[in-house]
Amino acid sequence: MHYTGRLAPSPTGLLHLGHAATFWTAYQRSLQHQGTLLLRNEDLDPQRSKPEYVDAMIEDLAWLGIDCAPPMIVQSHRISIYRAAFVRLLSHGYVYACTCSRKDLTQMIAAPHEDTDDEPVYTGHCRPAPNALPQTLQPSTNYRFRVPDGETIRFNDANLGPQSFTAGKDFGDFLVWRKDDLPSYQLACVVDDADSQITEVVRGADLLKSTARQILLQRALQLPAVDYLHTHLLRDEQGIRLAKRHDALALRTLRQQGHTPAEVVAMFSR
Repeated sequence: MHYTGRLAPSPTGLLHLGHAATFWTAYQRSLQHQGTLLLRNEDLDPQRSKPEYVDAMIEDLAWLGIDCAPPMIVQSHRISIYRAAFVRLLSHGYVYACTCSRKDLTQMIAAPHEDTDDEPVYTGHCRPAPNALPQTLQPSTNYRFRVPDGETIRFNDANLGPQSFTAGKDFGDFLVWRKDDLPSYQLACVVDDADSQITEVVRGADLLKSTARQILLQRALQLPAVDYLHTHLLRDEQGIRLAKRHDALALRTLRQQGHTPAEVVAMFSR
């Protein structure tokens, strides 16, 4: 099968050195396999996504020397496709309405699950009985995917080796459709990867549990499986992983300081 990878930045800030490290790995993988690399604009956060960040990410990737095949995939243009997948999940009883407010969820959680961006394990407060009939669509409501409690999801990572996560323990019922009538990251990612015929997903190790969730969605939607490679995360001097708040390590800032693309690549290739 022809190798197809993808870069999937969100236009909520400038790309930084951590993005560059992961994206460079994805680019090298596509070159090694004589494959195709696609660019996907994950702009499903209407409050934080900005056109200027889209322009910046295209320009910064080109400056770094990463070539992506046109056209760019824009998630905000694909809502109807995600909705169709969500309706399939709903009609087969894989998802259910969750009316918990953010305050409710906060009160249900005694402590953060772990020191990452990973969402806490849901308590099942709104989960229907196992033999309940599929629900009908309700407007302005969050919907969660019901995970198979106790099942261990396994996959082999091309960088980190064998991985396993147990549903209901390592992660719980997760959001697939938001009450603002938009898909969650998990659902949009799975639908786009299948639609683009992605063969390998290269991304950061902070998304390992997301891979387990997405494997469940692939199965429920009867979509093809893909291969995965999760890169080690770059961290600052305090050991905190790089994020968009690290303006000093934004590619745009490094460019303005006079660094060359080769020097930037050397920064994360040590």
